[in-house]
Amino acid sequence: MTNDNPIVRLDGVRLDRGGRTVLHDISLEVPRGQVVAVLGPSGSGKSTLLAALTGELPAAAGRVEVLGQAMPERQRELLELRKGIGVMLQGNGLLTDLTAAENVALPLRAHTPLPKPVIDRLVRMKLHAVGLRAVADAFPRELSGGMARRVALARALALDPPLMIYDEPLTGLDPIASGVVMALVRRLNDTLGLTSIVVTHHVHETLPVADHAIVIANGRIVFSGSPDALSASPDPLVQQFLRGDPDGPIPFDSRGGFNAAAPTAEEAA
Repeated sequence: MTNDNPIVRLDGVRLDRGGRTVLHDISLEVPRGQVVAVLGPSGSGKSTLLAALTGELPAAAGRVEVLGQAMPERQRELLELRKGIGVMLQGNGLLTDLTAAENVALPLRAHTPLPKPVIDRLVRMKLHAVGLRAVADAFPRELSGGMARRVALARALALDPPLMIYDEPLTGLDPIASGVVMALVRRLNDTLGLTSIVVTHHVHETLPVADHAIVIANGRIVFSGSPDALSASPDPLVQQFLRGDPDGPIPFDSRGGFNAAAPTAEEAA
């Protein structure tokens, strides 16, 4: 496998949840080394796509390839693949009774036979990479939201994964903290030779650091291209999302979000 091969490839993928099709006919390639923004309104299926990329949700149809191989069906092979995928969760996922350093050390202790002195050194390096070496002994409750998010990033990087996936990394952060996190995503992507997929609805904070943008709405990919092309797109669906208009081709679901899936035959009748 050469570095010219995409690190992620989806071909004709359909994703179902609870007997309902959430995303359909999803085809995309993520080149190595890029920061790719996966954008869309709340409830559009972004997290469903993330679940397919990590193997949590098997595709109902089509093919999902990550790190140059088809998504494994066997649990042991899937767990091995996941070691190459770093995921920063929306809610940080930090264990509150562990210090920042202990949280970052968790993947290393669980998945490597490294001795404690080596793990301690690696943890210091990861915290230094996100600018937080000084808070190694602090507990999550003692950190600001932005700092906690950066500790979660350091933990996601612990095993040196070639692919990083960020699930709504800016949720709950103020504009300054959001800018710091996104600048860090770009810098780490370039300095560590990563590929980053940022799943978010924060358009204006994410596009400046992205190489490529994908917009998901109405159960499908409605745009794929450069951030500049996205901003210039005449597509009314894309423009509705970018402007945040309540009325337009993306229907708002009164149950609490935008309707992510295409209507069923019964609903369309």
